[in-house]
Parts: sequence; C-alpha cells; structure tokens
Amino acid sequence: MHRRQALAMIAAAAAGVAAGAVPEVWRPERHRSAHAAAARRTPAPPPDPGFAPARSMRAVTSPVHTLHDLAPAAPPNAVALTIDDGPHPYWTPKILDVLAEFDVHATFNMIGEQVPENTRVVQRIVAAGHQIADHTLTHPINLPQLPAARIHQEIAEAHDRIAQASSAAPRFFRSPGGNWSPQVIETAGALGMICVDWAVDPRDWARPGVPHITAYLEKAKPGDILLCHDGGGDRSQTVAALRTVLPALKQRGLTFVAL
Repeated sequence: MHRRQALAMIAAAAAGVAAGAVPEVWRPERHRSAHAAAARRTPAPPPDPGFAPARSMRAVTSPVHTLHDLAPAAPPNAVALTIDDGPHPYWTPKILDVLAEFDVHATFNMIGEQVPENTRVVQRIVAAGHQIADHTLTHPINLPQLPAARIHQEIAEAHDRIAQASSAAPRFFRSPGGNWSPQVIETAGALGMICVDWAVDPRDWARPGVPHITAYLEKAKPGDILLCHDGGGDRSQTVAALRTVLPALKQRGLTFVAL
C-alpha cells in the first residue's frame, strides 16, 4: 500500500494546565470505536544519538520488559517510569508537577481517544522532556482477540492523534493490560514503534493504598521498567506514592530515564 503524505508539523505550545475540579473519571465502557477516516501517517523521528534503542523496530517479535534490553547503552543504574491511561485533564498535571519537583523524566502511554480534548496536557508533557507512547485508541483489554482491521485501527488512529497533538510520532507502544499477540506486535512495528511491557507493577489502578504502591515501587532494581497510571479513575494514591518513591529511589543511586 502506498505511503501517504507525512503529517504537517504542528507548533508545540508552551503550556501549563490550570488546576480545577476533578472531572468525571474515565471509564473503559464509555470508549467508542472511531469511525473517521484514518489520519495520515507521521514518520517516527530518528533515535537520539547516544541513547538509541538496540532493537530493530520491525524485527522485534516480543515486547521489551527491561530498560537494558531496549537500550544497553542506558546508564547501569537507570530505571524507566512509565505512566499509562492518560492524558487526563486533572491527574496528568498533578503527576507532571511531582516529576518536575524531583527532576524525573517518564514515558506517558496515551489513550488516543483522550488526546484531542487534552492537547495542552500532551504539549506540556513534551515540553517538559518526557516521552510519549501509543496505548491504543480506546483501551480494549481484549486487543489480541479483535479482528486484524480493528487492531490496526486501535493502534494506528491512536498513533496519529498523538502525533498531531505533540508534533512527534510515538516511538513506543504498550498493549492494554500487557496483552500481546504476533498481530499486535507486527502492527505496532509496521508503524515504527517498539512494544514495551514492564517489570514492576504496583497495581495502582486498583487503589490498594499509598503504602502498598510505595513499598512495591521502592523494590525497583536497575534496569526495571515501572508502571503507574494517570488515568482510569482517582489517581490521588499514585500521586502521593510517587512523591515518596521518586526521592527514595534517587537516594539509592537510581537514575530515571525516559524510554
């Protein structure tokens, strides 16, 4: 199939997001299938020199679980914090404030359906030096069981919405719930993205309590990819836990890098 024209670059806005009342929480059952025509593809930018992924984007047949599997040149004491299920108009800015306070960079795995109404949040993420990644259009937990055309729609339309909002095509993809299949991995690879899983999951989305989230994240070891959430519900426990965890891990000598 012929390649379509690249997306026109959209000027990134310098952006802060004003804090307000907590909006209605996101619920997976409210997600809709997109019926608009597929947006034009945006090519992935070249890897940053000195911290390039070691694995070919199209040759990967399994998701990456550790930072050093993805990038052996990363510092030996590095960990990667990934934040799923945003952007959210209230909780994402709260997490960005904590990351800025402790000078930590993270990777935000975004649900495409939520991007257009939160463009300023996306632009703030990029302006702060964080990485952006594709987390499908509507967050279907059963993604591998969907027809191939629907899998492509979920991944490609999210890819395009994120690219349009941020002026940069996402280089990484995470399947909802960490559910993978050869079709899912092949589709993400065809769009120039590497599939990324995780090593440390405190299940903060279930709101198990700040002490549980904190204790679980503080077990992180060099090379671990950590999972937290900025969408999907009340993320106050995640915000509180990160305020303790980030300085604690840095005191242990760990350094945070965006993928």
